[in-house]
Amino acid sequence: MHKLSRSSLSAILRTRSARYRNVTASITSSTPLHDLTRDDDANISQFLSRDYSVLGQRRQGVNGYSFNPRNGFFLGSRFESTAAADASDAPAEKYEYQAEVSRLMDLIVHSLYSNKEVFLRELISNASDALDKLRFLSVTQPELLGGAGELDIRVQSDKDNGIITITDSGIGMTRQELVDCLGTIAQSGTAKFLKSMKESKDSGSDNNLIGQFGVGFYSAFLVSDRVVVSTKSPKSDKQYVWEGEANAGSYTIREETDSEKLIPRGTRLTLYLKHDDKGFAHPEKIQKLLKNYSQFVSFPIYTWEEKGLTKEVEVEDDPADAKKDGEDDTAEKKKKKIKTIVEKYWEWELTNETKPLWLRNPKEVTTEEYNAFYKNTFNEYLEPLASTHFTTEGEVEFRSVLYVPAVAPTNEQMFAKTKNIRLYVKRVFISDDFDGELFPKYLSFVKGVVDSNDLPLNVSREILQESRIVRIMRKRLVRKAFDMILGISLSENKEDYDKFWDNFGKNIKLGCLEDRENHKRIAPLLRFFSSQAEEDMISLDEYVENMKPEQKDIYYIASDNVTSAKNAPFVERLVEKDFEVLFLVDPIDEVAIQNLKSYKEKNFVDISKEDLDLGDKNEEKEKEFQQEFGKTCDWIKKRLGDKVASVQISNRLSSSPCVLAAGKFGWSANMERLMKAQQMGDTASLDYMRGRRVFEINPNHPIIKNLSAAYNNSPNDQEALKAIDLLYDAALVSSGFTPENPAELSGKIYGMMSMALSGKWTPAINVHQETFSQTGNNVNTETIEAEVVESVESTGQK
Repeated sequence: MHKLSRSSLSAILRTRSARYRNVTASITSSTPLHDLTRDDDANISQFLSRDYSVLGQRRQGVNGYSFNPRNGFFLGSRFESTAAADASDAPAEKYEYQAEVSRLMDLIVHSLYSNKEVFLRELISNASDALDKLRFLSVTQPELLGGAGELDIRVQSDKDNGIITITDSGIGMTRQELVDCLGTIAQSGTAKFLKSMKESKDSGSDNNLIGQFGVGFYSAFLVSDRVVVSTKSPKSDKQYVWEGEANAGSYTIREETDSEKLIPRGTRLTLYLKHDDKGFAHPEKIQKLLKNYSQFVSFPIYTWEEKGLTKEVEVEDDPADAKKDGEDDTAEKKKKKIKTIVEKYWEWELTNETKPLWLRNPKEVTTEEYNAFYKNTFNEYLEPLASTHFTTEGEVEFRSVLYVPAVAPTNEQMFAKTKNIRLYVKRVFISDDFDGELFPKYLSFVKGVVDSNDLPLNVSREILQESRIVRIMRKRLVRKAFDMILGISLSENKEDYDKFWDNFGKNIKLGCLEDRENHKRIAPLLRFFSSQAEEDMISLDEYVENMKPEQKDIYYIASDNVTSAKNAPFVERLVEKDFEVLFLVDPIDEVAIQNLKSYKEKNFVDISKEDLDLGDKNEEKEKEFQQEFGKTCDWIKKRLGDKVASVQISNRLSSSPCVLAAGKFGWSANMERLMKAQQMGDTASLDYMRGRRVFEINPNHPIIKNLSAAYNNSPNDQEALKAIDLLYDAALVSSGFTPENPAELSGKIYGMMSMALSGKWTPAINVHQETFSQTGNNVNTETIEAEVVESVESTGQK
């Protein structure tokens, strides 16, 4: 391998054609290249393809670029060149990025902002910053205020011509500041001002300034074809006018010479709206946008409004009417008519009368003020159930006022995307379009305002970026919301929490599923009916307080209503022992409790499932029952087959002969009913979970004792086997499950009834003979119907 010097390489490439000129810029040699004839292409190709080439075996070019002699450009593959040592000391030329200004302006305007109406928010924020700067500087330089009047913002519109004028009495701009701030895209005068203030030792910092990106002014071109900025700084004797158009790549600055357009101090923006956006010039539209976005700006905002004054004026009679009335009644003739007219006039009206309540000390704000603020901000007519006003400091600083509404939204809107949280940055409204960023969906009913000075917003201030700061804010807001709700539950007026639970109880239960981190805050808010509180719901705290000393767990049963839960065979033994049982009658209750798992170190236990431990096991007695009824259980299991997983002796029954318990990891009757109702239910899992049922028998019940005797004497007796089937079906219904064949169950019941009632109120007859008799009396008709049912039942058994 031979090395080729820089000068040799330059000599080779010096004669290349003009189409290779741009390529040589990547070579570190500063020697200019000259054109080369096409005849030399082959020679250069041959030379560069040899091992003498600086490109090496892979034709790697200088500075790590590969050169292709056929098309004359370098490929960007990194490789150690043998000429690297010679080229490393060569000087590099520095270039600045160039941009097509009109295209860049179009990207800024239409990419940063998704909503046109934010232009007014941005321009009002700029005006507020100008006033803040003047107020800040006037502390040390009082002469800046001069005699130019109050610090305010005024908005005037001409709906006919589509013109909006925004005037502030702020700091204004000099000619050079116009060039620097408006002529340089993305240069923020506010950010520059804040930087200079921080560098000043005795000035401190002003946290009220809003601007930070330097592009807010250009939002005016969202709706305007032309923008004129007339500004007068107290630091300058002259007033200057900046003018620019939406699609132009340049702007003009001139001195204002029209005496009628001179202003004592500040800035006047005149927007000439596009044809399609002239609707923004309507006074009603401007009033709405100002109240939505800039209602809490710290300076007064006035709008030029048309007013009407009702007046009564005298109107002379029409001469023609006077002749008709007659000339004899002179008194009536002299009387003049009174007419009511509306006299229109224009005046400045204060728009932002409502003050930012969250900036005040909570101790100084009354309940009436909180309620009034709630009604005005969220257009509510009912007072809230509760409110909380707080300030957080530390890593993240923000102020907030939260409310619990008195009425829940409709079912269609309950878990939908809401606009209940209004986000402000330095009192300027940013957005209320959130989908879980600040509050989880199950707390979407909470309303309120959040104001922070350092939120991680994007340039358009419309999108809240996902970050650690946002997660911290969300965590603190959720905690404060729970504290507020807990305050309602602990208040002396229990009706308030009853009202809250009726409206938002499902939301709180949904939190058990979605928010595992806050289970400890959610659990004390839950309310359920119980075996000892069938009329009024109780909390889990009250349940724990009522627990017996020997009770280890919190017992519950899920059902579709309180009555069925109260009469379920599962609760018999627990009621006898005076153990309270929670009745979960809402479809979401069971899932919520299963997600909680425990409360205050007490596990939740479903009494409708197998292996229920009530803490009173008697091993000797169980052993006796097992010896006496063990084979009977096997006999019943053989008859029922795959309908049940096993047959066991129950310790939970007192008056019922049997019960059908769900498997330890299977679905309860309530859960099975819910899963069947799902449109996209899994049939395979449904069949598997159904097979985990456990048939429990009560050894002390006469029916079970009779069946045990039947097994010992005649295990193949059809009547005994039919009794097992009927017993299973009865347990299926009483345990809350749905029978697979209701008609078959009805046939069994009718057959048993016919045998029990036959001959009780009528003379004794031979049932089988009467069945096939041709008589048509009522008794024979009933007997025939009963026998037909038995025949169907027998066929079903086969």
